[in-house]
Amino acid sequence: MQLRLFWLPALSLLAACNQPQPDTAATVAKAEAPGPDLRSLADSNVVQLLTDYGRQYPGREVLLQTRHGNMRIRLYEETPLHTANFLLLSRKGYFDQTVFNRVVKDFAIQGGTSDKLALRLSRYRLPPEIRAEHFHKRGAVGMARYDDEQNPGRLSSSHDFYIVQGQKLTEYGAQSSTGRTLTPAQLRTYTTTGGVPSLDGQYTVFGEVVEGLDVIDKIAAEPVGNDKWPVQDVGIKVKILK
Repeated sequence: MQLRLFWLPALSLLAACNQPQPDTAATVAKAEAPGPDLRSLADSNVVQLLTDYGRQYPGREVLLQTRHGNMRIRLYEETPLHTANFLLLSRKGYFDQTVFNRVVKDFAIQGGTSDKLALRLSRYRLPPEIRAEHFHKRGAVGMARYDDEQNPGRLSSSHDFYIVQGQKLTEYGAQSSTGRTLTPAQLRTYTTTGGVPSLDGQYTVFGEVVEGLDVIDKIAAEPVGNDKWPVQDVGIKVKILK
């Protein structure tokens, strides 16, 4: 069953519990990192700005740090806009003031939002970069989006990302939950490692967790409120590795 629970705009307005105030001085210092001002990005210029930024300031791996441990994430070359956007927000310090704000056990954990932001973004979206070879296996990192009625072009959010936990499935269960024909390798992954194949072809996957998969399980096990926001905040810090 496909759950459309990550992509609702109202989520960004929900209050976090026990959330510390961001380090304003550190955030402002990081905001001066090279690259376009986050308030200058718009739907009309985001492709050119991120293309230029990705060429000038490439990156392939980041370390996402939480109180449950760290996840090393490899970013894909085949999704240059999403990768450049994630690197830009990381280097500018945007993610360092956010939390995992929506957690659904056996499905995914979503982060990139907070109700206490010292550094704010303009409103912009990313063109989809959906690639068949990048699918929603356990540890896949994708970008959330608004639902199809508001967003028929399936444009991605600027900042709300998610990491797949998922479950192990039978071959029939995996294939029947998606509109795509899965390759033998994808079927093998969904049956042995797990994931959420119902999301394939719907959202852009732009990276994967290559170390620290157990951290996903720990965050997914956090007690949550009715809005799926963890009762005790799970803060995010992102460091560029290379």
